[in-house]
Amino acid sequence: MDTGPVNNIVFLADCYKVGHHRQYPPGTTIIYSYFESRGGRFPYTVFFGLQYILKRWLVGPVVTEEAIEEAKDILQKGVFNEEGWRYILKHHGGRLPVRIKAVPEGTVMPTKNVLLTVENTDPNVPWLTGYLETILVQVWYPIAVATNSRIHKQVIHHYHDLTANNTHFVSFGLHDCGYRGVSSVETAALGGSAHMINFKSSDTLAANALLKKYYHEVRRVEMGGAFSEHSTVTSWGREREADAHRHAIETYFGEFVGCVCDSYNIYACVEKILGEELKDLILRHAKKGGMLVVRPDSGDPCEVVLKCLEILGDRFGTETNAKGYKVLPPFLKVCQADGVNFKSLDTILGTLMEHGWAADNVSFGSGASLLQRLDRDTQKCAYKCSLAVIDGQDVEVFKEPITDTGKKSKRGRLTLQMEEGVYRTFEKGTGDPDKDLLVTVFENGELLKDYTFAEICQRAEITPADPDIMKFLAEDQGQRW
Repeated sequence: MDTGPVNNIVFLADCYKVGHHRQYPPGTTIIYSYFESRGGRFPYTVFFGLQYILKRWLVGPVVTEEAIEEAKDILQKGVFNEEGWRYILKHHGGRLPVRIKAVPEGTVMPTKNVLLTVENTDPNVPWLTGYLETILVQVWYPIAVATNSRIHKQVIHHYHDLTANNTHFVSFGLHDCGYRGVSSVETAALGGSAHMINFKSSDTLAANALLKKYYHEVRRVEMGGAFSEHSTVTSWGREREADAHRHAIETYFGEFVGCVCDSYNIYACVEKILGEELKDLILRHAKKGGMLVVRPDSGDPCEVVLKCLEILGDRFGTETNAKGYKVLPPFLKVCQADGVNFKSLDTILGTLMEHGWAADNVSFGSGASLLQRLDRDTQKCAYKCSLAVIDGQDVEVFKEPITDTGKKSKRGRLTLQMEEGVYRTFEKGTGDPDKDLLVTVFENGELLKDYTFAEICQRAEITPADPDIMKFLAEDQGQRW
């Protein structure tokens, strides 16, 4: 199977960077740059994905004779920095002479703080720091998904805290069904992995493969049953819809079964087919340890989910939990996977609470809103030079455009420190290096820190110190959701 169109370090940059090595001031020996979220939609970022980028693209002897020759075929002679790349090949064995420091992956970081820094370690290649911007900035995507997913988790956790006996079901509360809705397999793998920091439920198999290869995580798919899709129901024909659901339950008897129920008339399906014709089969299925999940997939989620719960409660009964909210029997759930984002979650769960239903009766699925409706400006991610060494002197480098003060960049060497429980970025070398929370993760072609996915997930757990999610939802003015 083809490994893809690009497997060359030289092609991991925007084209205009090819000629930047000739544009720095004479005598420049060090370029020091940093990456941050300058703000954006969410009040914090979950840092994730750098380790994948480093292992996939930068670790080891990535500069080769073959790569240089391939680049010469495409890039204009006189602009392409052949001499610089050959220097790295000759003097460093093709390993990149740069140092990258970063916050530990999984860190939940308030915006406008440094997340990583990069500087060259060989004074003959100061241009390399800037050249790596393009590939390193692509960490914006897993960061955005991990953050977006965690915001969803905060909403779900909030309503479980209010209406459920406990929050044990929260980690299964949002299922990733975005594989088909993203731009590439790599996007699915990265985005799906980022989501799994927060939740244990996913359909995106590419993420399981990425976690095993790059994050020491064997996340096995132990379905113990299956969800149906419309084709596995409609292929039986409208008159045999009950047979389709009966077949699914009997095939996975005593296991997990998810039935998509809106192929024709969802309310008739839930009430007449599941609640009457197949009721005895479902109860026997439950006695064997099975679970049935009813999946609506169209209509107004607030109206449809509530009505499905009411019908199921009427047909199978309910109990009242310790907080006074109704719960279905433990073998019944509803999964809403259409029209779900963090704002609709609030609306749906708020509606259920108003009508006396506990949040743990319902799980959710999300696709494009979870993995695709994001961009670099979601969190205003940027990579900027803040210091150069020219003729042996440190020179603070910054931008401060009068047309957009939000793009003002930081100056000098940076440290990230914890001050009275709050993260703070120190500029201009004023911080204490001994208190710097940035960890050297890569140096001279070697990975120096190799995180496990388990420790990343632990860092990203919901805590009482998180920003008030309801205040955020009330103030959020974002579009496209």
